[in-house]
Amino acid sequence: MGRDEAKDRLIVGLDVTGPAAAEEIVATLGDEVTWYKIGYQLALSGGLPLVGELAASGKRVFLDLKLLDISNTVEKGVESALALGASMLTVHAYPHAMKAAVKAAAGSPLTLLGVTVLTSLDDEDLEGAGYRYNVADLAALRVAQARDIGMGGLVASAAEAMAIREIVGPDMALVTPGIRPTGSASGDQKRVATPADALQAGASHLVVARPIIAAEDPRAAAGAILDEMATAAV
Repeated sequence: MGRDEAKDRLIVGLDVTGPAAAEEIVATLGDEVTWYKIGYQLALSGGLPLVGELAASGKRVFLDLKLLDISNTVEKGVESALALGASMLTVHAYPHAMKAAVKAAAGSPLTLLGVTVLTSLDDEDLEGAGYRYNVADLAALRVAQARDIGMGGLVASAAEAMAIREIVGPDMALVTPGIRPTGSASGDQKRVATPADALQAGASHLVVARPIIAAEDPRAAAGAILDEMATAAV
């Protein structure tokens, strides 16, 4: 793929505390990055207004709040995310929550992403939580449910990406966290992949946080990842 296409598929995680820290990263990265992720850490430290500010400046925002509650509460949460200006929003892939989210987002440009199994979890973690499925089987179940309910995409590790593409086809978004450039540490992620490997497995977007925002030169780190993405045979 070309570098411009790579820019449309790289999401930088603003996993910092407070809007000032996030704004500094955005300013440093400049036009090298188009997409940003805002999760709990930033959202709960005053960062939610950044969704609208980034959108107004031409950036796109992946609001990673992993909604899960009673149906009415999920529906109202999606409506609020739309009002903020988010382009993507995560919902835990429980059928009732996904149905409520799809209802609220109907007719809008918001891409709803079902969270199948967190990339920090493995089979042993699921067993300890009382699930009777392993990671692959639980992810496959939730993928099929998300497809049938009408979600716009899914969040899943690169390890599941190829199997997911076989279930949902080429059109749904597949957003993959746990991305680590070649040679970097995996941190607390148990299912990681390089940018090129994830894209070749079927990911449509890659989420990268620490390898960029904690780098000595974040802009150069983002550029290196974009160059690595551009080498993917997709």
